[in-house]
Amino acid sequence: EEPRPFGDILYRSEKMASVVARARHMAQSPAAILLYGETGTGKELFARAIHEASAQADGPFVAVNCGALPRELIQSELFGYEKGAFTGAAEKGRPGKFELAEKGTLFLDEISEMPLEMQVNLLRPLEERCVTRVGGKQNIKVDFRLITATNRDLDQLMTSGSFRQDLFYRIHVLALEIPPLRERKDDIGLIAEYHCRRLCCTYGQPFGGLSAEALRIMEDYAWPGNVRQLVHSMDFAVNMAQGGCILPEHLPAPLHARHEPLAAGGGDCAMAALPRMAEFNLGSIEAHAIKAALAHYKGNMLQAAKALGIGRNTLYAKLRKIDHCN
Repeated sequence: EEPRPFGDILYRSEKMASVVARARHMAQSPAAILLYGETGTGKELFARAIHEASAQADGPFVAVNCGALPRELIQSELFGYEKGAFTGAAEKGRPGKFELAEKGTLFLDEISEMPLEMQVNLLRPLEERCVTRVGGKQNIKVDFRLITATNRDLDQLMTSGSFRQDLFYRIHVLALEIPPLRERKDDIGLIAEYHCRRLCCTYGQPFGGLSAEALRIMEDYAWPGNVRQLVHSMDFAVNMAQGGCILPEHLPAPLHARHEPLAAGGGDCAMAALPRMAEFNLGSIEAHAIKAALAHYKGNMLQAAKALGIGRNTLYAKLRKIDHCN
């Protein structure tokens, strides 16, 4: 039982307890925070909890996915625009995300996906807390707490020249690394049971529990999609179990693909079992899981993506990467 506002973060592992304690301490400082973590580890959940535990809790929490902003609209979305600034602009103009975060928290998610040519536009607002709307001349003072997040290695991006060092130093004052699910196996059963109960309640079904064998398989799995993938997998299992105890056969195929190969036509295997513990290459494990899911769902991309806990477009992108590597 974790007191609010960190109560939405489920854990029992010592590693995660240490991370939450650090986050709670960081929330008391107005300094910028950079959250590191793989996709699906819960970076936005931490950002919201830090906001709610901070002095800015009464203000707004404004989240921006930097990777989802169209290049041509980045400036107007972040800094706002004056009336007549461009064709289609609102008659009275519009404030940007920086203004909307006044007296609250601005969360720039996937900051590493911000185009290089646009990164320079963040320097002055983050340093001086001052923005100028597109098409405007007036400097507008803004007051907000900054939290950023990334799932990529910013040191590597700076070395390659795709991320500005001066921007890095503005966002990297306090840093918090959120561990992947495979490094906090003690939390898997807790998270799985919580979401199974929640989903059963949503679907109007009784919760028949998790079998020990199903839990063992889940704890033995690498979870490339982390907590997000675990939640989607429990959604699949709850639907398959239909109110009964969740058994191994109710779990998505990728979870037990490393324990037994899936058969295909002609007596050949659709894929080999996932690598044994002697092989720790995550790219190889992910590729095997994707192939297992596609084999299980007979090439149905939508069902395979849902079982893997990722979007269909992400699955297509990963398949292109696998084909390129092969």
